[in-house]
Amino acid sequence: MVNKEFDIILFGATSFAGKIMCEYLVGEHIEPNLSWAMAARSESKLQALKSELGEKAAEIPLIVADSFNEEALTDLCERTHVVISTVGPFALYGDLLVKVCAESGTDYCDLTGEAQWIRRMILKHSEAAKASGARIVNSCGFDSIPSDLGVKFLQQHAQLNFRNYCDKVRMRVKSIKGGASGGTIASGINIYKEAAANPDLQRELKDFYSLCPKNHDNKAKQRNITLEYDDEYKSWVGPFIMAGINTRIVLRSNALNEVSYAEEFHYNEGSLTGDGAIGEKKAKSSARFSKLGPMLLTIAPIRAIITRFFLPKPGEGPSPEEQEAGFYDLRFFGSTDAGDEIRVKITGDRDPGYGSSAKMLAQAGISLRRDVDKGDCAGGFWTPAAIFGDRFIERLQTYAGITFELQSVIPAAVSSNEDSADEDIAAEE
Repeated sequence: MVNKEFDIILFGATSFAGKIMCEYLVGEHIEPNLSWAMAARSESKLQALKSELGEKAAEIPLIVADSFNEEALTDLCERTHVVISTVGPFALYGDLLVKVCAESGTDYCDLTGEAQWIRRMILKHSEAAKASGARIVNSCGFDSIPSDLGVKFLQQHAQLNFRNYCDKVRMRVKSIKGGASGGTIASGINIYKEAAANPDLQRELKDFYSLCPKNHDNKAKQRNITLEYDDEYKSWVGPFIMAGINTRIVLRSNALNEVSYAEEFHYNEGSLTGDGAIGEKKAKSSARFSKLGPMLLTIAPIRAIITRFFLPKPGEGPSPEEQEAGFYDLRFFGSTDAGDEIRVKITGDRDPGYGSSAKMLAQAGISLRRDVDKGDCAGGFWTPAAIFGDRFIERLQTYAGITFELQSVIPAAVSSNEDSADEDIAAEE
């Protein structure tokens, strides 16, 4: 075991998300005996950030490194056990750092939601990571920790109560509030820009199992939520913008588990819009937007106009007040073939994309360094649920403002009796 200079280096410290994370690490959550450094390509921006952070950041080292300078990135990796990256769009700026981490045995985590880029990195660098022992963990922000760990939390309780996993799980966004940043939007637009000229990528983006290993056993037919009524939640449901990446991460977790959740595991996500005519109208509007928006973004002139005049630029995002006022409330419903049912609730106390994501990503990097032993977890590309255990869930609840709540457990026999009672009442009426 090599003893390196730093536990963690935060690469992209001067980005919008990176600044929030630095504020979190020097102010809201100070991890005992954690040695870490801030890295970015601009020394002047690093110095300005350090000054903004005040006296608590006075002893934090600064490292200058560019995303396209392999020598600088190699030096960076030689000095740390874990790299946390916030440099997006990752498809434009993230390749070389992942390559260097995979080859040098340096652990890595990020907050990307770019499924096509994750797949490319797996195909290019998986063998190198396995050989070096580097654990690469993508999507450690709002996409996709709440979804991935929410399903894991639900399945753990299903196993405890039913001695079986749920073969069907669905996540519904009950409520959410938060602003978008230019960096996140730039990442999303880059996906459509790549896909517009690449038929193979268009097919890949439609494949729910694009991130799963080739030999995975799950053959269940997955589906996107567009517009439907959810009887369990008595609400209309529209599409959820993060479902594309979240679903693929959850399905990869299922494929990476030594014991998968089910031979045919179904998972989908959607947003609750309410009951009645108003809820239906909201769901229909959301469904139309989710269909029309991507079509417009594949057309270069329209994409240029939308990007220039209607969307925030990289480096822009929600204000500190907006981050503080943000929140999310996610509901998970799982069922087994036998008829068992279980419900779980996950909440976050900040805006999902930045205030909450920064805390999640910071805790992922810390947990990767302190809770996931190299001897217990081999090198390779992992998902949050596949590599992190109960200690990470404890961290999220203690330090990241996230709650994991088991709401109800209904064994098949009870559920069957309730259905029979309802039928008897209906017959008497």
